[in-house]
Amino acid sequence: MQIFGVDIGGSGIKGAPVDLDKGDLAQERHKVLTPHPATPDSVADGVRQVVDHFGWTGPVGVTFPGVVTDGATIRTAANVDDSWIDTDARALLGERLGGLPVTVVNDADAAGVAEMHFGAGRGRRGTVILLTLGTGIGSAVFADGVLVPNTELGHLELDGHDAEKRASSKAREDHDMSWQHWAAHRVRKYLAHVEMLFSPELFIIGGGVSRKSHKFLPHIEGIKAEIVPAQLQNNAGIVGAAMRAAGH
Repeated sequence: MQIFGVDIGGSGIKGAPVDLDKGDLAQERHKVLTPHPATPDSVADGVRQVVDHFGWTGPVGVTFPGVVTDGATIRTAANVDDSWIDTDARALLGERLGGLPVTVVNDADAAGVAEMHFGAGRGRRGTVILLTLGTGIGSAVFADGVLVPNTELGHLELDGHDAEKRASSKAREDHDMSWQHWAAHRVRKYLAHVEMLFSPELFIIGGGVSRKSHKFLPHIEGIKAEIVPAQLQNNAGIVGAAMRAAGH
């Protein structure tokens, strides 16, 4: 079975049909740049471009980089325009996509569900935390395979700032840090803080940096939990969005 998945990020909107038997993209994904300002209307236009690229006419799962309640309503918008707050994203996107059935889910939650079912978390019990290190930091927390939704651990305080302002991939680029310095100081300190709060057995590191894990994971020391890269890498959100749409 194939369902369409779209992943809205701070820098790009990407999507593709997903083969839910294999947990992989059925076709090469299509990506457009996230508009700035990333208002509801402009982002909805970007989602429509991605879906129209494939001529898709079935259900669509869409991730959003913020808290999503009741499968529709946006409650936070850290890396997109504040006008998203209290927007009924399901209604907006459904209208923009010509009435196609739309399901909306937090982006990291979607990635986490995909990794737990098809990737690095498959078969793992106990507490597992997926962290996406990208424009911000997304999180998905699982207890014996059950998702605790909308955790938003990227907004924990670290050195007096939102953690994502210190330890995200964008923070590394903005401050021109080497992979080693970023990992050994910023990411390690963040993981130590999360570990102190949740005592996970496993950290899964997702987002675009997961495909470059060899550049930074070896430099993270002193963390008791196992740390592994996401196996679905930056496609996890697309796969998880499609899984959520199939479930609905």
